[in-house]
Amino acid sequence: MPELLSTLEAADYCGLSPRTLEKRRMTGGGPQFVKLGHAVRYRATDLEAWIAENRRRSTSDPGPEPERKAGGTEPALDPRPDVPDSTVSATDLPAIRLALQPLLGDEHLSKSAVSRVVARLKLLFTAWSQRDLLGEGYAVLFLDRFHLKVRLARRVVSVPVLAVLGIREDGQKALVALQLAASEAEVNWAEVIANLERRGLAEPLLLVVDGHQGLGKALARWPGVKVQRCAAHKARNLADHCPAHARAEMKRDYHRIVFAADGPAARAAYDAFLTKWSKLCPAVARSLAESGLELLTFYEFPKSMWKSLRTTNALENLNRELRRRTKTQASFSTEQAAVTLLYGLVAFGQIKLRRIDGHRALAALVAKQGTVAA
Repeated sequence: MPELLSTLEAADYCGLSPRTLEKRRMTGGGPQFVKLGHAVRYRATDLEAWIAENRRRSTSDPGPEPERKAGGTEPALDPRPDVPDSTVSATDLPAIRLALQPLLGDEHLSKSAVSRVVARLKLLFTAWSQRDLLGEGYAVLFLDRFHLKVRLARRVVSVPVLAVLGIREDGQKALVALQLAASEAEVNWAEVIANLERRGLAEPLLLVVDGHQGLGKALARWPGVKVQRCAAHKARNLADHCPAHARAEMKRDYHRIVFAADGPAARAAYDAFLTKWSKLCPAVARSLAESGLELLTFYEFPKSMWKSLRTTNALENLNRELRRRTKTQASFSTEQAAVTLLYGLVAFGQIKLRRIDGHRALAALVAKQGTVAA
């Protein structure tokens, strides 16, 4: 038997379902485990010890007091009394219970228990937000914002969250940063990037961004990094500038740019678009020219990666998953409650981040470039 077992193997060893072990990692009372990066592993000796601790002589035997903290480097989310109560708002409670149901199971938890779970999540989120990034190397960074609905001063408003998603050398996506901000102004994005640098993050090979002016100016801190403008954002911008009756034609011409056979064909389609639409609708041509050739940067990478690199959809999918899991909730009472919940869903595997398309080509590219930190 291997020394370290996956969750599936450990569950089979104990005769339990993998979901039961995942729940015990969150709520406590399960076997000790080992945290290796994002991977969770179990040792057979720890499983045997846990099984021995749970021996009973009868169903009325309470057994030993269960451990309050799961083993490993990342503490479990345990709704225990020694964790300060974070006082979850009654209006947030349904959304949090719904989102955390896969982790906590169908067992009803009181408001105070959920509050302690959220308090533990906040501690983990704070530690994660301040962690050393020197050992984390990302070949690609996606930078974008999404909005969370929050009740402030008796009104529901949209609060921007500046998010950074990284692609590791093996092609695996990983959440790098989440930061609440008053707006998408340059000063706020510059603060996000400066914070990443202070914590040791190396420059990536590529930045995939939307077209917000504030973010564009903030990227001046990384002058040598290639930039890809989001093709989906630009498509929406073009549609906003185009008369309704001409949008289908404009869309066909635009697709010839972003879905071309190769870089030279895309550049030819780009030039043809500007020539044609400068006459038909100058506002559309100006909107495309604003993005410049940064719209075509993804063509410089292996073809198998193009689908993943041409847009910031990876981050938008993250926001979509949060909305889906809190669909009964129109808004949160605080910005921090929503961001902390999103972090918890990603950190504990309830929102899955898969590898990008073409991940096999990425490792070879990184080795060739030699610019991503180990």
